[in-house]
Amino acid sequence: MSGPVADLKARAEAGLAREWQQRGALAWALAPLSAVFAAVSGARRAAYAAGWLKSVRVGAPVVVVGNVTVGGTGKTPTVIALVEALRAAGFTPGVVSRGYGAKVPRPTPVTADTPARACGDEPLLIARRTGVPVWVSPDRVAAAQALCAAHRDVDVIVSDDGLQHYRLARDVELVVFDHRLGGNGFLLPAGPLREPLSRRRDATLVNNPFERALPDWPNTFALKLEPGEAWHLANPALRRPLTQFAAPGAASGAPSQPPQRIVAAAGIGSPERFFATLRAAGLAPQTLALPDHFNYATNPFSEVAADAILVTEKDAVKLAAWNDARIWVVPVEAALDHRLITLVVEKLRGRPSA
Repeated sequence: MSGPVADLKARAEAGLAREWQQRGALAWALAPLSAVFAAVSGARRAAYAAGWLKSVRVGAPVVVVGNVTVGGTGKTPTVIALVEALRAAGFTPGVVSRGYGAKVPRPTPVTADTPARACGDEPLLIARRTGVPVWVSPDRVAAAQALCAAHRDVDVIVSDDGLQHYRLARDVELVVFDHRLGGNGFLLPAGPLREPLSRRRDATLVNNPFERALPDWPNTFALKLEPGEAWHLANPALRRPLTQFAAPGAASGAPSQPPQRIVAAAGIGSPERFFATLRAAGLAPQTLALPDHFNYATNPFSEVAADAILVTEKDAVKLAAWNDARIWVVPVEAALDHRLITLVVEKLRGRPSA
């Protein structure tokens, strides 16, 4: 989707996201529909809890990294960091994902060379960053079963999203929030919640670049996303510290080069998180917020006047064929609390660590 229709959709989504942060007239008007949503989703959860609907064990323990709110919260960097932590703890992990935005008729493996349109941007990023087996399918049970059959050494599955995919039996549930937390506290469509904030989980992570205090919830940990050196899209071996994109003289106090025109663009669930990360590094870019999972069927940078365009890794996997020397990719690393890693490992092993 592109052009005026996409712009209108993006504005509507942004407006609704703002409304979901408050209990205004629109939220109260939609509250009766939220009651219907709560009844239907609650009945489904109860059916699985009672065993009327069956969850499926796939042959390996499962850790689900998901959210109870609509929109991106930082799950993908969390999955990547968790995979690395599990590998360091002696596990051999694999990852399953829905493959959002791609037509996936059957469980499909993802490699570093798979086109994003065939598997989705997030699974491709995970495959490239971790090198572990990644399989996609809207049916996560089928994806996990196919992964386990193809990779007999995999001894733990990490599900990228899928918290509400109850058919996939799981051993650990991690819920990720960003600075918006639960918004106005209402369920869809009056608020951003897919499930109540009181929903049971093993741990909560809060991705908060604005440094607000953590909520007083059990097993709640800060999720810190740290930017790395930017790399050039056309020549990935070329790297630059973010400070080189900062305003001249920002570090030394005296200008040493002409001002750069820097634009930051992000097609993620909360573009402002990316922009805040860059500002915290001393940059003052113009910003271009794009819809989450923006497909780049058209070039949003064709009319952009900039010396450098900074994008996220999630955007970069869809830009490989572009010949725009201005584009630089800013990777982020999620820093997981060691207590969270210990909690997950203990759950998987079924006993406290020695």
